[in-house]
Amino acid sequence: MEGNIDDYTQDGTVDLKGNPVRRSKRGGWRACSFVVAYEAFERMAYHGISSNLVLYLTNKLHQGTVKSANNVTNWVGTIWVTPIVGAYVADAHLGRYWTFAIASCIYLMGMIVLTLSVSLPGLKPPACKDINSRDCKKASTLQLGIFFAALYTLAVGTGGTKPNISTIGADQFDEFEPKEKAHKLSFFNWWMFSIFFGALFANTVLVYIQDNVGWTLGYGLPTLGLSISIAIFFTGTPFYRHKKPTGSPFTRMAKVIVAAIRKWNVPLPTDPKELYELDLEDYAQKGKYKIDSTQNLRFFNKAAVKTSSTNPWMLCSVTQVEETKQMLAMIPILVATFVPSTMLAQINTLFVKQGTTLDRAIGSSFKIPPASLIGFVTLSMLICVVLYDRYFVRITRWWTKNPRGITLLQRMGIGLVIHIIIMVIASFTERYRLSVAKDHGIVEKGQQVPLTIFVLLPQFVLMGTADAFLEVAKIEFFYDQAPESMKSLGTSYSMTTLGVGNFLSTFLLSTVSDITKRHGHKGWILNNLNISHLDYYYAFFAILNVLNFVFFLVVAKFYVYRAEVSDSMEVLTEELKVMRLRASAQEATVAG
Repeated sequence: MEGNIDDYTQDGTVDLKGNPVRRSKRGGWRACSFVVAYEAFERMAYHGISSNLVLYLTNKLHQGTVKSANNVTNWVGTIWVTPIVGAYVADAHLGRYWTFAIASCIYLMGMIVLTLSVSLPGLKPPACKDINSRDCKKASTLQLGIFFAALYTLAVGTGGTKPNISTIGADQFDEFEPKEKAHKLSFFNWWMFSIFFGALFANTVLVYIQDNVGWTLGYGLPTLGLSISIAIFFTGTPFYRHKKPTGSPFTRMAKVIVAAIRKWNVPLPTDPKELYELDLEDYAQKGKYKIDSTQNLRFFNKAAVKTSSTNPWMLCSVTQVEETKQMLAMIPILVATFVPSTMLAQINTLFVKQGTTLDRAIGSSFKIPPASLIGFVTLSMLICVVLYDRYFVRITRWWTKNPRGITLLQRMGIGLVIHIIIMVIASFTERYRLSVAKDHGIVEKGQQVPLTIFVLLPQFVLMGTADAFLEVAKIEFFYDQAPESMKSLGTSYSMTTLGVGNFLSTFLLSTVSDITKRHGHKGWILNNLNISHLDYYYAFFAILNVLNFVFFLVVAKFYVYRAEVSDSMEVLTEELKVMRLRASAQEATVAG
């Protein structure tokens, strides 16, 4: 009987009906295999749209360089900001599984309409041989409306799927079982592996089909891929563990902030045990996690100071305060990831546009699609993740005694340094491309530069290397450091930074383009890249990355990692045992 009890999970996970679950029946890598497979197919679908989107807007909808690039970054920005809403709905109302289920249907609907918009002749402008010609007919308001409505419907769908699918995957491992906890440390590495495996297929096969076969098949296949991914996910339903919704994290955080402000002049007690906290039994019965008071951001401890009022907007438990402090403490780190996210936005926009100006021939008949170079980002990242997980971690673990090898913030810092190197290389590469164009007298004509497209390869490969450090660590950091009841919100942090980065890219591109055209100057970013100055723009990005790295070093120095939850639960269990022993002793005394 004891063995059966030990088989139940200790992290509060249940089945869809709310019943406790056994480790042997649900969760673990068996359940995760469906989630990881879903992500591989879904990322194939997403990157099948996003990788070549700037070229569709330019070549088929006849938009200029700045406008098409900004439309891409605005859409991608929305893709990564909507997860905040999805995380809220999951944590406060529907739970992760049902939020994901509904959102995936919306996602698929957007993909279907998008495929129709690129397929039906009436939903796109007539073809134009010279896209730089002013005679090209622009897309009508209706055509643009349907196309962008489909794109943003898709964005709404991803808002519900993205913050929840990775969290569902991580939920399949019980933090309080040593073997499963060890597996969870590797989960995010292999999660990213599946993401970039799907992206690799999209950036090689799908973009080739879009460029050489047609957009109908090029968008139809991602739609089919998404359908398959959703089917795979639902197939794994009998094996998933689920965590119940714990209420709106925004409301709980707001109560702490309001209570602390309203009691700003109330002195804090010298003994943290005098602060308000729920009974230990309450946490144990509801499967919640008790967190001890800390001195980090101690102003908010005022929310737990006992006064005459028990109003939840005047008095909050220590655990609620600490949860809020954990989420607020991560914000400076979040801000430090905005600039590198802006660099990532260049991959699908300006980097791809650069590729269109270069010699793409391989042999006598094959031409590599410009967006296919994104595949080298993916390939580099896949290789680096495997090397990191198999070798780097083992070597550094022996030296640092850290199970992860190095801390998550150290891993992020390495990624930030690589981003500086990338933009320096990109600036010099573009300067070289412009010099070749000038030497061959093709600057004003905007003709193809007699230089192989593979000259851009270093900046793409290094982007993948940076991802292996920064992006993987970022996802794991915001999930790991978020309190247990706010994991979806923590995951949405890592996605929000990508959204803000894309919006920041839109702002910077528009602003720099506008400022550099003043006083009779030609400008840095024009439709004809041969008379543009992307080399100056990338140099500006390199300086921005250096300043951001200095900021990161400062905020990382003052960041305090949260305590291990499993350790807290062990303490809670011991405290409960002591309380029960005392109660039993008192009963025995009374009976005697």
